[in-house]
Amino acid sequence: MPVQSTPIKITMAGYGPANTGFSKSLKLIGNTLETRFGDRIAVDYIWNIMDHGHKAEDILTLVESGEITLGYQSSSYLTDRVPELGFVDLPFLFVNNAQARGAMDGELGRFLAQKVEDRVGYRILGWFENGFRHISNKLRPIHVPADMKGMKIRVLPSEIQRRTFELLGAQAMRMDLTEAIKMVVAGTLDAQENPLANTVTYGVHNFHKYHTLTSHFYISRPIFLHRASFDAWPADLQQAMREAVTEAVGFQRQLAVEENTQSRQAIEAAGCEIVELTPAEHDAFVAAVQPLLGEARGMYGEAMFKMVPKA
Repeated sequence: MPVQSTPIKITMAGYGPANTGFSKSLKLIGNTLETRFGDRIAVDYIWNIMDHGHKAEDILTLVESGEITLGYQSSSYLTDRVPELGFVDLPFLFVNNAQARGAMDGELGRFLAQKVEDRVGYRILGWFENGFRHISNKLRPIHVPADMKGMKIRVLPSEIQRRTFELLGAQAMRMDLTEAIKMVVAGTLDAQENPLANTVTYGVHNFHKYHTLTSHFYISRPIFLHRASFDAWPADLQQAMREAVTEAVGFQRQLAVEENTQSRQAIEAAGCEIVELTPAEHDAFVAAVQPLLGEARGMYGEAMFKMVPKA
């Protein structure tokens, strides 16, 4: 093999503090590669691009341009460019983590990865777990959709998510995380929806007293690389990166379960109220979004629904 004159630079970035499961998983990828390849590579990290004046969504273009090698981002941010990703924004599509992970690691995940690669200059190597999302707000406890009437709620930049919360009676506002955090702090946003870990990571529980465990969406974060850079790497480095990402996905998902428990404890310790829906209350949320689920069969076709394994 010819001698490599300069190391291959690999910059990995995210949009959370270094102590999050996502950041720890990036470090695992880097450590794994450095152990094997030594000075053939030079690994660098940007834990939170928002600390450097960027919006959270900027990670998409930073990787697409090649300024960053590898990043992750909630799949909802790509739905305008890759409409098929809207399918996994559908409410109550998944029942539990095992079913959702099986879908994203299986036929559905492979199908969606190909659709992304068809339209964007990425290589998709796996799916981190952002997990099931819940509603927090500053106004009142939410038990049924009627409790959300008129609430201004931030949603991810996805028309499926916007439509979901319109059906629930809220005033859905598509916006980047950066803007949402500012509005929560300023008190100009009534509600938001996120996994409990995100709610705590971004300090929302310091401003929102009421937290309802709706589990309305399960969102994944694709792990994407600048395709031109990745495809130019030696074959052994490409394969090692694929293997390292697969290991990191399992690691991150384990951490996500732990973070969910710890985050609930942090929310309770802050004096917030957690609402656990009764079966009848949960059914009321599911019933409210049925029009969207009916429309989705026309939008996406039965084939995609068949890619979801049984719970």
